[in-house]
Amino acid sequence: MDFTPSEAAADLATLTRRLLADKATHDPHGTGGFDAAAWTALGQAGVLDAALPSSLGGGGFGLLEQCAVLTEVGRAVAAVPYLTSITMAASALAEFGTPELVDRWVLPVLRGERVLAVALSGFTASDGRVSGSRTAVPFAAFAHGFLVATPGEVFLVDASAAGVAVQPQQTVDHADAALLSLSEVPGVPLGDIGEWLRLRGTAGVCAQQLGVVERALELTAAYAAERRQFGHVIGGFQAVRQRLADAYLDVEAVRLTTLQAAWQLSSGVPAAEAVATAKFWAAEAGHRVAHTAVHVHGGVGIDVNHVVHRYFAAAKRLEFQLGAATHQLLTLGNSLAREP
Repeated sequence: MDFTPSEAAADLATLTRRLLADKATHDPHGTGGFDAAAWTALGQAGVLDAALPSSLGGGGFGLLEQCAVLTEVGRAVAAVPYLTSITMAASALAEFGTPELVDRWVLPVLRGERVLAVALSGFTASDGRVSGSRTAVPFAAFAHGFLVATPGEVFLVDASAAGVAVQPQQTVDHADAALLSLSEVPGVPLGDIGEWLRLRGTAGVCAQQLGVVERALELTAAYAAERRQFGHVIGGFQAVRQRLADAYLDVEAVRLTTLQAAWQLSSGVPAAEAVATAKFWAAEAGHRVAHTAVHVHGGVGIDVNHVVHRYFAAAKRLEFQLGAATHQLLTLGNSLAREP
């Protein structure tokens, strides 16, 4: 495959970076939540619909372009639900939903007016009614609707329906999340697309992690180039140079495996192993780069008011989202064991 970003991906990344630099807000003490202003700005600028089918009024691009946006979301550590609302939910509804569902649920999301959340486990269904619970559902506290997966079927559930309970929570990096509980809630069936959602969502997590660790490394390298100890910048010390070099290789490994997984998914070829490989690197390398950033920064690296702390905490959350490194190794091992 060609790892060179498409012109559309490069343009979307540039636009997203500029918008998030201007609009994204951060509370240094991490109160969590959802950055509605940044989300609306992305919708008004056409970022949210650009990588969706042209039949919806979108740009007709796909997952590779969505991953370019997600990388910028990671770089900015922006509190916007692009992964759940666009890469997973809106893409699924565009692919498997009816025109009526698209009009009601997808178009408001593309304008930055609504949020969709996704829960991939913890639920069962009987006669079209969904019950169960899932903790730490990303952006669920602000969601207007949910895609919930049951064994063999995914349902669209209205957040305002009777039997829906949402209890706000905060994750390790104070990002928005919630405990979602459903009790006999009527849902709209979308088919057996749980694995489709999981693979796309996992590739999206990897893309977002790429942005987090890439920017964390940039900040760390810049700090090492100016921080002085014993009369020398610390970036001149061999041990520091080796840590930064290893981090660079880790970031590039996340980049290449993420692009490969997204390309295979976009091309319609079997991609489960590529996605598991990408998530392994996003988890394992993300852990190493996050710790390198803190260690090289020294005392300020553990200051929760310092910018590097945001990247450390975000990398730790994404490390475990949709499967940690060990889980991905087990997935790969089981897949290889089934091969003839």
